[in-house]
Amino acid sequence: MKRNIIKVCILSLILIIISVTVISIMGKTYTVVFNYGIDESNTITTEGSTGEAEIIDEKITDGKHILKVKAVKPGKMYYYINHESFSESVMLYIHKNNVITENSYFGKSTCSEIIPISLSIILLYILILLYKEYRKSMKENMYQYKNIAYVGIIVFLSFFTISNVATIFNYQGLFETINRTISSISFVSFFLFPISLVTFTLVTISNINLIRKEGKSLRNLLGLFLGLFIIVLSLLPDYIYGLLMQSQIINIYNLNGPGPYIYNLLEAIVYLTIAYLECVLIGTVVVAIKSVKKKLEYNKDYVIILGCQIKKDGSLPPLLKGRVDKALEFRNKQLEETKKDLIFITSGGQGSDEPISEAEAMKNYLVDNGIKEKNILLDDKSTSTYENLKYSYNLVKDKNANVIYSTTNYHVLRAGLIATEQGLKLEGIGSKTKSYFWINAFIREFIGTLYSEKKKHILFFLLMVIVLIVMILITYICNNI
Repeated sequence: MKRNIIKVCILSLILIIISVTVISIMGKTYTVVFNYGIDESNTITTEGSTGEAEIIDEKITDGKHILKVKAVKPGKMYYYINHESFSESVMLYIHKNNVITENSYFGKSTCSEIIPISLSIILLYILILLYKEYRKSMKENMYQYKNIAYVGIIVFLSFFTISNVATIFNYQGLFETINRTISSISFVSFFLFPISLVTFTLVTISNINLIRKEGKSLRNLLGLFLGLFIIVLSLLPDYIYGLLMQSQIINIYNLNGPGPYIYNLLEAIVYLTIAYLECVLIGTVVVAIKSVKKKLEYNKDYVIILGCQIKKDGSLPPLLKGRVDKALEFRNKQLEETKKDLIFITSGGQGSDEPISEAEAMKNYLVDNGIKEKNILLDDKSTSTYENLKYSYNLVKDKNANVIYSTTNYHVLRAGLIATEQGLKLEGIGSKTKSYFWINAFIREFIGTLYSEKKKHILFFLLMVIVLIVMILITYICNNI
């Protein structure tokens, strides 16, 4: 990753040097276009100018009056065109190095399109590097929180890359590009807001179902808390605007004061937070689905079946039966494809309200379905997914053996992440279950990603905030020069 950061820095430096050089050379002349150049009776005046420019070419074509000017003296240069039925004006800012920009200090100049082109190249390069890192990481082990982080950041940057590429074809200067970029942040959050709203609704329904079936717990309320958090964030800019309107200290209408820029920065940070969280949530969904859809090779030696609570008569509930059936299905397909059998490891201890251990109950079910007892190992001590994987893997004699685990589809990613935390490189298969389990699982892994990769997320987010601050400062400078 450090090597990639160095590559991005080197590319950025090269493109900055190229951009500055091109604009410094080509920007000493500029073409002013008046849109109402009807005939030769137009008159050009330059009242109130502190700078000076020389007209080196002038023509009227396609209904437009076009002037090509060359910088002579630094300062502001105002060109006015007057006609019987209309008037039009253009302000040029002539810099000390004789580069001419239109309308503002950081306005459009000759060849200034190289700025969004360079930025697009940098963003595309970053996306390529991130995608390569993601692919490499997924091949090494798909059950890693950083994979979710990669997808979230890729989705997030993709929106802004597309937005920046779009400005190339109608580039009006750095000042307008900055305003568009800041606006695009709120656009992304609003664009994804319906997804958040639907997710919030589905999560609320799933939480109600989970509470009814599994009882109240903080884990079963995570989705509800997240949905409320995003809704509150979405309403926060309006609340901030109301507070600033009533403020006696900050005037948000004075473009020469800090008021509107403080509000713009706060608003942009809020929308940036919403957009980023939504993109990481999308990343969670993508990786979770990929973990379930992955086709495993039929070369396995062991399959660990992760337990859950059994019925009072010692039989398997639908959730656990689905996990065992999935393991049986994989074993039968492997036998058919490669003639290779595997060992079942049933995992789960005995709860206070269970007649036998979960491992024993699964063993009985396997035997009833034609599996020989010698091909079944029992882990009847574990009480959690962490212990399921740890204790069951300890039963594997050959640590080079190919081991997979069978669980419910929504739990495949979670179990894989827990295995990775223990240094176990395992793959998973998942049985179908109710959709509301999926939704809550997405939220749980989303929160887990934010926590596990907090340094990466904080660094990236702070970098984006710094970029926002710089852009807001540029708009402040433009309006005060």
